[in-house]
Amino acid sequence: MKFVVGIDLGTTHCAVAASRADRPEVTLFQIEQLVAPGEVAAQELLPSFLYLAGPAELAANHTELPWGQATPIIGELAQRLGARVPGKLVASAKSWLVHGGLNRKAPILPWSAPDNAPHVSPYDASSMLLAHLRAAWDHSHPQSLLKDQDVVVTVPASFDGIARELTVQAAAKAGMGQVRLIEEPQAAFHDFLGTHEYDLAVQLGEAKLVLVVDVGGGTTDLTLVRLHLALEGSTEPPQIERIAVGGHLMLGGDNMDAALAHLGQRKAKISDLDPTEWAGLVQSARRAKEILLGDEPPDDTVVSIQRRGSRLIGGTKSVSLTREEVNRVLLDGFFPRTGPDEVATRQGRVGLTTLGLPYATDPAIPKHICDFLRRHHGAAQEAGAAIVDGLPKPDLLLLNGGVFNAPALAQRLSEVLAGWYGEPVQLLNHTCLDTAVARGATRTGLVRRGFGRAITGGAARAYYIGVEGPDGTSRGTCIAPRGMKEGTTVDSRDRIYELMVNRPVSFPLFCTTRDHADSVGQIAVLDDDFDALPPLRTVLRSKGDDWEKGIPVWLSTKLNESGTLELYLVTLELPPRRWRLEFALRAEEAPERSSSPAADLQESVAKLFPEARRMSERAFGKYPGELKSLRRSIEKSLGPRSQWSSVTCRAIVDLFIELAPQRKCSSNHELNWMRLVGWGMRPGFGFGGDEKRLRQLWVLQREGLIHFGQKTNWGDWWVLWRRVAGGLDREQQESLFEEVMPWLSPKLPQGGPRMFGQVEMVRLLAALERLSAEQKEQAGNLAFGRIKKTGVWPIGRLGARQSFRGHTKDVVSAAVASQWLERVLDLDWDKQQDAAFASVLMARMTDSERDIDAGLRKMVLKRLKKAGVPPRWMLMVSEPTALSDKDTKQVLGDALPTGLRLT
Repeated sequence: MKFVVGIDLGTTHCAVAASRADRPEVTLFQIEQLVAPGEVAAQELLPSFLYLAGPAELAANHTELPWGQATPIIGELAQRLGARVPGKLVASAKSWLVHGGLNRKAPILPWSAPDNAPHVSPYDASSMLLAHLRAAWDHSHPQSLLKDQDVVVTVPASFDGIARELTVQAAAKAGMGQVRLIEEPQAAFHDFLGTHEYDLAVQLGEAKLVLVVDVGGGTTDLTLVRLHLALEGSTEPPQIERIAVGGHLMLGGDNMDAALAHLGQRKAKISDLDPTEWAGLVQSARRAKEILLGDEPPDDTVVSIQRRGSRLIGGTKSVSLTREEVNRVLLDGFFPRTGPDEVATRQGRVGLTTLGLPYATDPAIPKHICDFLRRHHGAAQEAGAAIVDGLPKPDLLLLNGGVFNAPALAQRLSEVLAGWYGEPVQLLNHTCLDTAVARGATRTGLVRRGFGRAITGGAARAYYIGVEGPDGTSRGTCIAPRGMKEGTTVDSRDRIYELMVNRPVSFPLFCTTRDHADSVGQIAVLDDDFDALPPLRTVLRSKGDDWEKGIPVWLSTKLNESGTLELYLVTLELPPRRWRLEFALRAEEAPERSSSPAADLQESVAKLFPEARRMSERAFGKYPGELKSLRRSIEKSLGPRSQWSSVTCRAIVDLFIELAPQRKCSSNHELNWMRLVGWGMRPGFGFGGDEKRLRQLWVLQREGLIHFGQKTNWGDWWVLWRRVAGGLDREQQESLFEEVMPWLSPKLPQGGPRMFGQVEMVRLLAALERLSAEQKEQAGNLAFGRIKKTGVWPIGRLGARQSFRGHTKDVVSAAVASQWLERVLDLDWDKQQDAAFASVLMARMTDSERDIDAGLRKMVLKRLKKAGVPPRWMLMVSEPTALSDKDTKQVLGDALPTGLRLT
C-alpha cells in the first residue's frame, strides 16, 4: 500500500501525518518513544530533544525500543533526563541547522557541554530525529517502508537553499530516500484548505490577501497568500498563490523561554550562571511556560536553578513564576501594542546570541510583521489588498505555531492589527496548532495526486551570483528569478562572462525576497534587500592558454524540488565545457577539487612559473650566492608579492616544499625558505590541497628550526607558524603553545638549545584560536608584560569576543576580557596605535553570554569616539555587526579574488 507521509521536523517537537495515496483521509501517526526508563509509549508528538547518555548511565533494558536500542535517547525521556543534566541535552537542532556562522556538520552540540563530553553536529542531530521517525514508521508498517512512500518534510519559509539542502541530506542519511520539502506556513494553510474543503468559498468569502503568521519554537515565518477570486456568480473557490515570504527571523518559543529564564534569574538574585547552569534554567523555564500557558493553568509554578559543584539539594535554588508575570513578559516583550509605523530595525548579518544561536535583536513580533507588510507593499497592492497609510491590510489572518496555544497571545496580536487598521482582521479557525503543519504537508503530497487545491508561487526568493562591475563595484546577476518553478532550468545565454580559471576564485551567492522581479541575466546593485549566502571557494581548472586572460562562459541554473540550486558555467566553444558548482556551507571547508576538465596544480607549476622555479632551484642548488637576491628576483618575475594571487602563493609553497631538504644547507637557505613558504601559505586555509600542505609542513615543524643559533631565524620561524595557524588543528596549536610558553615566563628553561624571538612568539600565540579559554588567558596575561614591544594587537586577538576559525566556547570569559579592556583603556593610545582596534575586538557585541557589561561598553565607545576611529568600529561595539572585508584582512590577510567579472 502506498502512503503520502507528511513530517513536521520542528524545533520543539516532531509530528507525522499520513494518508493512503488513493484515499485523501489524513490521520496522525502515533510515534513510539521512551517516556521513562524502560517504558515505551506511542504519542502524537515526538519532542525534538536528544540526550547523550554516558556508557553506564542507563541499563540496556531501560533504553530498549521495539526496533532496537535507543542511541541516543530521543523524545520525551530525553527531555526529562536533560532537565536534570542539561550538559547532555541537544535542543533546537533545527535552529542550528540554519546557523550560517559555523560548521553545521561539526560536533558542537550540546553547546554548553565541556569539550571532553559527547557531542553531535546539528546535521547529525536532525538526521537522528528523522531516523527515529523512520524506524517508528517502519516498525508499524513493515509492508510499506518509509523509503518507498511519498514523503514531504516541512521547513521554515525563511530557510535558504543551504539549510534546505542540509535537510534533504539529513533525510537521506536517515534512510528516507528522496524527500520533497514544503514551507511550514504553506503547509499550515494547506491544512486549513483541506479541513474546509466543502465550505471553502464561504470561509474565504471575497478575501484577496491572507497573512500567515507562524511562530514556532525557533523562528517566526511570515507569508502572504493571494486569493484570485473566481468570476462573479461562480461557486468555485479562488485560485491560491503564495506571493511573499519573510526573511530568516530567529525569533520564537526559544526566545520566550530565555526571557522567562532571565526573569527567574533576577528573582533568584543570581548573576554568575555558567552556560550549563543557564541551559538548565532555560529548560525549566520552558516547562513553566507550557504549564502556565496550557489548559487550566495554575496561578504559579516553580523554576529551578541547579548550581554545579554543590550537593544536589543544597545547590538548587527554586523561585516561583506567576501566570500574571509570564503573561506580562510574553505580551509586553514579544507582542507589545505597537503602532502602524513601528518597524523592526533590520540588523546586520550577525545577531545577538543565546547559547550560541543568533536570535533577532528586536523581540517585538508585531514590528517584524509591520516591516514585512511594508516591504511587500507592491505585491499586496497588485493582489488587490487595501492600503492604509502605506500599510497593506490583509483580509484574513491565519495563526500557526504552538506559541498561539496561549489565547492571550493570539488575542493580543489580533488587537494590535485592529489598532493599525481601525477594524479587526478576520481570524481563520485553525485545526490543531501542534499538528497542522504535519497534516498540511500530507495534504500537499495529495495535491500532486489530484486531491485538494494547489498553492502556486514557485521560488519565494530570487538568487543572484556576485560579479565585479566595470567600476569594481559589487553587483549581482540574476540566475534564478522569484517565482521560478521547481524542477525547471533557466539559461542566461544573452549575457557572457569572463571566467578566471586555474586560480582560486570565490562565487558569492545572494538571495532576496523583494517584490521587484528581475529576469535571468539582469544586473542588480546588492543593497540591504539582499542576503548573502555561503559562497563557493574553489579552483576551476582548465588546460590551455586561458590562465591569464580567462574564457567566456554563460550561466545555466536548475532549481531542484528541494529548493536547492544547481549552477553550471558553460563555455561558448564547441563542444562546450561545463563546470558544476555546489555552494559550500559557511565555516566548512570548500571542496579541494572541482568537477571540471582539469589538470592538477602541481602539473601546471612548471608552465606557470618557469622562471621562478629556475631561479629558486639555482639558488637552492649550485648557486647559493643568488640567495641574497632571490626574493627580489622572484617578485621581478611574478610581480610584487602583495599582488600575488592565491594560486601563485600556493604554487610557491608547493615548489619550496620540494626544496625543503636544501634549507639545511645554511641559515640563509633556511631564512629564505621560511619567508617564502610563510608568505605563500597564509592564512593556512581556503585553497584546495591546504590540508595536505600543512601535513607536510608539520613534519618539518617537529624537526624544529635547523639553524637554531641564529636569532633572526627564530623570529621568522614563529612568523611562519603564525601565518599558517588558521589551518592548524587544536592538537597542533596546543603543541605550539606548550613549546613557546616556557620561553615567555620570567624563569627561562634550563638545558637544551635556547629559543629566541619572544616578540613573534607572543604574536603567534594570538593567532592560535583553537586554544582553550584558560590557555588564552595565560597567554594574554604574559602579553601585557611585553606590550612595549608587541603592541596591543595580540591582547585584542586573544580577548576577542568572536573567533574567525576557533570555537566560540574557547573565547575567554567576559570577566577576563573586561579586565583586559580596563587595562587597555588606561594606556596612552597615542603611543599604542593598535589599542583602538584591540579594544573593538574585545568589546564587540556578539553574544549575551560573552559580552562585556553595558557600563564598560559605554566607556569603550567614549574612548573610541575620542580617538576618531572609523564609524564601523563604533557600530561593532554598539550592536551586532559583521566585520568588514577591510577589518577581516587586518586580522586574517588577503581575500580571494572574485571568480567572475563583467565584460
